[in-house]
Parts: sequence; structure tokens; C-alpha cells
Amino acid sequence: MTVPAFPLTWLYAPGDRPDVVVKALASGADIVLVDLEDAVAPDRKEYARDATAELLSDPPPVPVHVRVNTLDGPLAEADLKTLSALPGLSGLRLPKVASPADVTHVARHAAPAEGDGIPLYALLETALGVEHAFAIASAHPSVRGIGLGEADLRADLGVREDAGLDWARARIVLAARAAGLSPPAQSIHPDIRDLEGLAASCAHGRALGFLGRAAIHPRQLPVIERAYLPTPAEVESAEAVVEAAGIEPGAQALPDGRFVDAAVVACARRTLALARREALTA
Repeated sequence: MTVPAFPLTWLYAPGDRPDVVVKALASGADIVLVDLEDAVAPDRKEYARDATAELLSDPPPVPVHVRVNTLDGPLAEADLKTLSALPGLSGLRLPKVASPADVTHVARHAAPAEGDGIPLYALLETALGVEHAFAIASAHPSVRGIGLGEADLRADLGVREDAGLDWARARIVLAARAAGLSPPAQSIHPDIRDLEGLAASCAHGRALGFLGRAAIHPRQLPVIERAYLPTPAEVESAEAVVEAAGIEPGAQALPDGRFVDAAVVACARRTLALARREALTA
């Protein structure tokens, strides 16, 4: 199982539908998100947990993260106990995280007997969670990412227009960077037929500093990947910057008038690494 250096597509699949999970694993998504929370009816929660445990008893072909049930509810403890030691689990997604204590509690309960802690991804879905974004992002070494749960946040804030969430989006991008985490992935686009709207929304998310996006249907995956991979023009521009920096270190102006300094070179190198889907090297 290869973990991509720059995961761009995260596909949700309901935990009580093993057949759908198997299809998700073959969909081309960088990471599959098995959902035990919102996508599963109350009377199927136990079955979803057991089916997911069976799936993760062996390493799957792509990384699998599991979104457990709400942390303050009666099911999360059993989810963590059942899943944490399984060899096929690559990460836990924690819904409705509101404070650093939520994360540290899970980190203690989900810690394996040996080795590093399970990677944790905190979903901020309330105003309180967004207010605590940096504290949550830096609460424990096992936290590898944060993200927004936009549907719940929209309801919590009473926001009607999409632009009303932009401040919260920027807040978590900044918090993730300040905590030394990877850029967050965008929340889902709920209309699986609206691919043009998805592309436009991804372009907006990319401009805000997101990297990649969660999806709820395989048809959304190529749209997300195209939106987040650098364009040929961006790659060409980045190559010119890196080449110029290699010839003449230090600040300079390119023949086309662009000013190049260390920050511009760092951005260019990141663009090229993303285009190649390779880890960024110094």
C-alpha cells in the first residue's frame, strides 16, 4: 500500500455497505474514508463497525481512514476499541471536535501498544471548534490534519450563502499551517451531478489554500484532481523559476519581469513536486 505524498482525493463510503467500500477502494481515490457516523442509520451502527473491522483485518490496496461516531456519544468508545489495532487502518477521522481535550482523549484511547499513534484527523463542525482550530491542530503529535464539516457548520452559524463560510475556511488553513500540518482538504460538494459547480468550488478552495477534497461519488474524483493539480502553464512557470535560481542564486528579475526570491523559489518547487505527486525535498 502506497501513501501518496500529496493526497488530493478522499472518497467517502458508508461502513454498512461493504460492497460500496470495495468499489471505493478500486475507484482511484487516493484515500478511502469509511463512514460510521452520518452515512449509517442508528440500527446499523454495530453492523457497520463489524463490517469495517473485517475489511481492515488485512491492509487494503489504498489507505483507509474511518470516521468514527460522535465523540460525546455512546458509540465512539466501541469504535475506537474495535478499530485502533487493526493492520488496515491508516487514520481516524474525528467528527465534531470542539476542543483540544477531544483529541487528547482519543489519542490516549486509540494508542497502540507499540509504535507510533494512529494518525488523527479532526473535523471542525461548530463555531466553537473553529475558534479552537489551532489548539486542536496542535493538541497532540498524532494529529495529522484538520478539516471543516461544512454542512454542520452552516447549520450552526445559520449561513445561507456559501461565501459566509470563507472566514472559517481561511481560519483552518492558517491553523493547519501554524501547527505544521499539511494543508486541509475541502469539505464535500453535496451535488454529485453538478460537476461544473464542483470545479468552480475547487478553484475557489485552491485559492484559499486548501489541497484536495473529500468526495461522495467516484464521478467527482477526476474533477477534484484536475482542479488541484498544477496546469501545464503553472508547471512551465515553476520550471523557469527553479532553473533561474539554479543559475544565479539570490533575488533577481526574470526576462519576463517577474521578481524571484527565496519564497518564490520555494513555491515553484512545491508546484513541481505536486505536479509529479512526489514528496517535497529540500
